[in-house]
Amino acid sequence: MTLIKSISGIRGTIGGQVNESLTPLDVVLFTSGYAEWIKLNHIQNNNITVVVGRDARISGNMIHGLVVNTLIASGIHIVDIGLASTPTTEMAVVAEKAQGGIIITASHNPKEWNALKLLNDKGEFVSENDGKKILDLSLQKNFFYANVENLGTIKQKDYLHFHIQKILDLPLVKKDLIEKKNFKVVVDGINSVGSIAIPAILKALGVHNVVTINAIADGNFNHNPEPLDEHLTEIKQSVVNQKADLGIVVDPDVDRLAFICEDGTMFGEEYTLVTIADYILQHKPGGVAVSNLSSSRALMDVAKWHEGYCFQSAVGEVNVVAMMKEKNAVIGGEGNGGIILPELHYGRDALVGVALFLSYLSQLNITMTELKKRYPKYEMIKHKIHLQPDISFNVIKEKLKQNLNALSINEIDGIRVDFEQSWLHCRPSNTEPIVRLYIEAPTASEANELLNKVITIIELKNE
Repeated sequence: MTLIKSISGIRGTIGGQVNESLTPLDVVLFTSGYAEWIKLNHIQNNNITVVVGRDARISGNMIHGLVVNTLIASGIHIVDIGLASTPTTEMAVVAEKAQGGIIITASHNPKEWNALKLLNDKGEFVSENDGKKILDLSLQKNFFYANVENLGTIKQKDYLHFHIQKILDLPLVKKDLIEKKNFKVVVDGINSVGSIAIPAILKALGVHNVVTINAIADGNFNHNPEPLDEHLTEIKQSVVNQKADLGIVVDPDVDRLAFICEDGTMFGEEYTLVTIADYILQHKPGGVAVSNLSSSRALMDVAKWHEGYCFQSAVGEVNVVAMMKEKNAVIGGEGNGGIILPELHYGRDALVGVALFLSYLSQLNITMTELKKRYPKYEMIKHKIHLQPDISFNVIKEKLKQNLNALSINEIDGIRVDFEQSWLHCRPSNTEPIVRLYIEAPTASEANELLNKVITIIELKNE
């Protein structure tokens, strides 16, 4: 059993003992801390509202009841948008002029996990400082609940169509071009909100030939929900069998986006952001793109094509967003398939990613495999290391610093080591009790050679 309390929220496995896994008491305590933080931030407001949305996890309804009723007991009004993606919930906070939002989702984690993602009044993830305050309030347990006359209320709304309409209104979303292409698309909804939201945005864009697999939103994920190549055998085969133009894959809360080419190969989740940045920067030459330290060099290459700039932040959406605002970026995101379009909102959004990607693909009038050939070819390895009891992350970091002949080393988030034609990024995960290792090189053999070298240096066996 696992429970992770961090500045980005609370995340854990369902069942077990209090403070060791995600139990009802842990949910109530953490939600109460968030409620106190909201009230302290809006002390003059007697009508505080929080938007609540959730993915389709098996435990979602239970956690939802705990969260909503704790907020009501704290005197906070609820706008319940039900089964909703993370980006839809973020946009609903702004539309409702609410003081915050909670998304009940463990993102890409397996079905036994659940989590609370916390939003501020801008519909963005709370900052590091605010996250610390919420954690402290939760631990102090100095909560003030409302009397019976001042309990919160609850109203239910659907925000998916609002979200979709805002996307259709974007100048670079070309519905007419998309509709004329008459795409055939296979969608892997991974038994969650994606099975609702992605077919809906496709229909609104004029894509009428849609095949959906894992389409029942019941949280019984048919495969590991992280949209990586090794988990997507079913949709890759389905795209070929259906003679589809492409496949679309999301994670359970629909903030990550990956594509499958018409021949059943991965387009590469790293290239989701690269392609969309290419499209955006064509129309905004000299613009700025932002990604994180674990993202492909291909984004830097594309930015240079358009006389633009590319900056890299620490991993985490809140860090990418902060740098996007600082640099006035026109596009940003993460190499895991997260797209952030500030013109719409500051949050990773697979729905707007689908709309922009298909708009560009329609304009180019080429296949997915032809599109991929347009971009610099890099091979990336994403590896997980389960720490042994006698080895800390700091030990790993020091070994890498001492034993690698690097061009540059960046330590703002774990350790990023750059070489002439390759790089590696090693950092402790914010969401799992593991260390993540990212390696990119011009070829798969070079990437594997670097991986094996790193594994040897830190004296851990390759998984």
